[in-house]
Amino acid sequence: MDDIKRQSFRYIRQQLQIVVALSLVGLLVMQVWHLDTILVPVVVSAVFMLVVSGVYGKLWSVVATKSPDNLTTFYSATSGFRMLLALMTMGVYYLIPGRGTMLVFVLVFMAFYMICLAHHTIFFARLTNRS
Repeated sequence: MDDIKRQSFRYIRQQLQIVVALSLVGLLVMQVWHLDTILVPVVVSAVFMLVVSGVYGKLWSVVATKSPDNLTTFYSATSGFRMLLALMTMGVYYLIPGRGTMLVFVLVFMAFYMICLAHHTIFFARLTNRS
């Protein structure tokens, strides 16, 4: 039980570190190439990834503690739900600022999404193989 909470905290901490690093890279790119249009996509992507990974880490802790037999179902369900949330976020972004900035948003958002997804996959694959 204590190990599950520690692993959950470790996952959330690592995701936070990745999101902060990606945000800093985005801000550096913005400053070097004078791309003011990527500020909002970086902020939206960072907030999305932080909220999703925080909720996911806590939910994983609960499922792993109460019913570890259902973890494979949990992984599948949350993967689909995360993709659905990402699509809804892109849809809302399309409606608010408009079509002109959509390409920049999608590129920035997908960079955040894919890197965090890779971390998620590696983290839980190692954790599952270890136990």
